[in-house]
Amino acid sequence: MSKLNRKQDALDYHAKGRPGKIEVVPTKPTNSQRDLTLAYSPGVAEPCLEIANNKEDVYKYTAKGNLVAVISNGTAVLGLGDIGPEAGKPVMEGKGLLFKIFADIDVFDLELDTKNIDEFVRTVKLLEPTFGGVNLEDIKAPECFEIERRLKEEMSIPVMHDDQHGTAIISGAALINACELQGKKLEDVNIVVNGAGAAAISCSRIYESLGARKENIVMIDRAGVIRKDRDKLDQVKAEFATSKDLHTLEDAIAGADVFIGLSAADVLTAAMLEKMAARPVVFAMANPNPEIAYDLAVATRSDIIMATGRSDYPNQVNNVLGFPFIFRGALDVRAKGINEEMKLAAVYAIAQLAKESVPESVNLAYNVNNLRFSREYIIPKPNDPRLITVVAPAVAKAAIESGIARTTIEDWEAYKTELRVRLGQDDLLMRTLSMAAKQNPKRVVFAEADNYKILRAAQIVKEEGIAIPILLGGKDKIKGIMDEYGLDLADVEIIDPKKELDSREFRKYVDELYRKRQRRGVSLIEATKLMQDRNYYGAAMVKFGKADTLISGLTKNYGATIRPALQVIGTKKGSKLAGMYMMLTKKGPVFFGDTTVNKNPSSEELVDITVLLYNAVKKMDIEPRIALLSYSNFGSNEGDIPVKMRETVRILHEKYPHIVVDGEMQGNFATNSRLLEENFPFSTLNGQPANVLIFPNLESGNIAYKLLQELGEAEAVGPILLGMDKPIHVLQLGSSVREIVNMITIAVVDAQQKEL
Repeated sequence: MSKLNRKQDALDYHAKGRPGKIEVVPTKPTNSQRDLTLAYSPGVAEPCLEIANNKEDVYKYTAKGNLVAVISNGTAVLGLGDIGPEAGKPVMEGKGLLFKIFADIDVFDLELDTKNIDEFVRTVKLLEPTFGGVNLEDIKAPECFEIERRLKEEMSIPVMHDDQHGTAIISGAALINACELQGKKLEDVNIVVNGAGAAAISCSRIYESLGARKENIVMIDRAGVIRKDRDKLDQVKAEFATSKDLHTLEDAIAGADVFIGLSAADVLTAAMLEKMAARPVVFAMANPNPEIAYDLAVATRSDIIMATGRSDYPNQVNNVLGFPFIFRGALDVRAKGINEEMKLAAVYAIAQLAKESVPESVNLAYNVNNLRFSREYIIPKPNDPRLITVVAPAVAKAAIESGIARTTIEDWEAYKTELRVRLGQDDLLMRTLSMAAKQNPKRVVFAEADNYKILRAAQIVKEEGIAIPILLGGKDKIKGIMDEYGLDLADVEIIDPKKELDSREFRKYVDELYRKRQRRGVSLIEATKLMQDRNYYGAAMVKFGKADTLISGLTKNYGATIRPALQVIGTKKGSKLAGMYMMLTKKGPVFFGDTTVNKNPSSEELVDITVLLYNAVKKMDIEPRIALLSYSNFGSNEGDIPVKMRETVRILHEKYPHIVVDGEMQGNFATNSRLLEENFPFSTLNGQPANVLIFPNLESGNIAYKLLQELGEAEAVGPILLGMDKPIHVLQLGSSVREIVNMITIAVVDAQQKEL
């Protein structure tokens, strides 16, 4: 993708539709006049009076306890420097988005137009009644140290400057584990810290708290090694000044055990790296380009443990591993601040998590079977769903034990369950699948490549490393669309089946189709004509291994798209064919079937469909809980549909006792566990709601998913075709680019799993 296109995409992302990335959403009903009188006048007076009598009730009656202020003056924004508060606002909105995604914390971003410490502190302090916590962001050193110190002293809510402490906490966890793997003790290692900004100072302080000795830390800024005999040495840097006879990075690196880079790209050379002690630890955390390139570092030293700030290499030091969960734990016990005990608790929790058995969802995301504690896995991955249930409770416990919490938590398992429910699994699931696709991208053939949305989706998955596109259609037309919209797909293979008639591959495809369909009315001439159709040709490419999966259906009806795949590839031996939609709801993913293929399946066919969905959901590392739906609850009504669904459940219980399934039942009982348990305590689904819904016929399934998509604001991913012998996936007619990208992601993961 050209730099121009990337810039325009970023601008469009922020500008199109509702400008920005965040909005305020009501959390209470507002549909009736009664709702409004409770929300505002006169009903709102009641909580106001309660809070007036007891200020702590503000946590009970308002959003304060889940509201964090992300505050900046724009003086040290990412790698952009002092660009001002307005220019920094997109970053602050983005930080708020991360808080919400990873920890369900609401955020108001506040950009202050001042560089004066007193003004900044006074402004933030005056806002204390509004917020449950304050995340300081992108404030330059040394002012950031004084601002944070004063706010922590003068406010009684959690305050943290993430640029300092986030990197310190995550790199501290990584350093503990790296030293253990390298057979070194933290108190004995010699550490070189290249950089002397807010993050570098905070990192050095936390390393000292973890056991490193100050006399073993050498810090370097733009002027060289920070020495005690330097003129005009400021108070902050003086804390880590050395009297050793060292002046440059090259001097300091000789014999060092650990290099901590918080500076600039390429300042650590291979020659310097070779001078480090045996089994070195290098954290090159400059972004976007580290102090030494990962590939160069591991090629230079085979005994190295290497970490960077980048996601495309092992051991990413990413602040998102920390700040959402630190604030989550602090807010949940109404902590008066974030103290050293809480930060160290986060360090040890993150470090320990890397040593635990990795859940399959994380292995799936990185397309490995045995991700485990090692040189290339010293800290958890950002998509690890356990972070919120490990780090937040550790921080909350530390707050309670250190006497800084206003409330306590008695049942920690219940708290962890609450965190899982609060977070949900919708976006997390797609992020996990996307990560899995990127680990081993597959060749995806697009049968409708003469369409802008298809080409735009192809560019996105190519850029993000999700898939390797192959485009089918007229080359001139496809290239014309690329030129018109500035799409960068110049190096992508384009095939026009109508121009391939004389090729050996085309003849092979025709012969196979003729062999399979000659007793179904297809002559050799007809087979030749059909193979010029892009859906037939694309399916044949997958059949013969020239592509790994096929995506089609954007502009044609479902039957016209699926028929070629069935004729060329067919279903798995003995398998039924079914369509499944993954509905991403606010309560997590729910899987619907059959929504696209079988019009009125029998009980035996519904058994096959249920098993197909069970296996598909299980592969996503989600435990299926299946409900067979009807207008009847466990025999409360008679009729063809209740009887059919009842019989299906009987067969499933008999043949597949390991599957958690029940029915027949109405949709509200299937998805409301409290309602189900109160009325039908005998149900095998009691305890949690169903996450897989089997419909009695195509009509009901199709209506249900489309209504939920439009009225329930659920995102529909699908239809996911189950039972094919090769990975073939059909788009919903008129899908958006986002929906196409999601479908491609599913298709790539499906192709990966079929290799196993």
